[in-house]
Amino acid sequence: MKDNYIINIEHQFGSGGWQIGKILSKRLNFLFCDSNKLISLASLQSGLSKYFFEKIDENHQFIFDIGLHVLGISSPYNNFMNNYLSEENLFKIQSDVIYDLGQEKSCVFMGHCADYIFRNYPHVLNVFISAEQSDRIQLVQNHYQTTEKNALKLIKKYDKRRARYYNYYSNKEWGVIESYHLCINASALGIEATADFIQNFFNQKLQQS
Repeated sequence: MKDNYIINIEHQFGSGGWQIGKILSKRLNFLFCDSNKLISLASLQSGLSKYFFEKIDENHQFIFDIGLHVLGISSPYNNFMNNYLSEENLFKIQSDVIYDLGQEKSCVFMGHCADYIFRNYPHVLNVFISAEQSDRIQLVQNHYQTTEKNALKLIKKYDKRRARYYNYYSNKEWGVIESYHLCINASALGIEATADFIQNFFNQKLQQS
């Protein structure tokens, strides 16, 4: 892993962060690792349904335990499953997937506390991407073919979810300058030029590491 490089991108929903990460991965020939890829790999390696990994982005609770108590079922096996399917253990499984990917190849990781997972690795750039609310609403409207009102609801929902997830696992604060090497408003330059800026910043940072 000593020759691999990692770019970790946290971003506001609708800020263009996903698009920027995709552009950077193509330009740098890095592996692009978003939620779909990470959830699929975690499911494949653990043998668990994707459902469980999708749900840990939403709730800080024992997911399987809820279903068992609703059904009124209790047994030593169920207790084992409750522990195995706890959010903390599911996060550990997904974290191992992220770390293993970084061992194999230079990567761009989209969220999932990858900056925390690689906190002791030197060749890392941690970025937070924001954008003006009007631009975010427009992007979400276009992508989901929805109304302005619903786009704003989605933005608030997913920002809250991402902040909760990040703060819970990283012991840092989502979107706060001190948590990252670089914070940038994509509305200032646009998606392509923001990718240019991050790439230049990344190249200069690597020269110092």
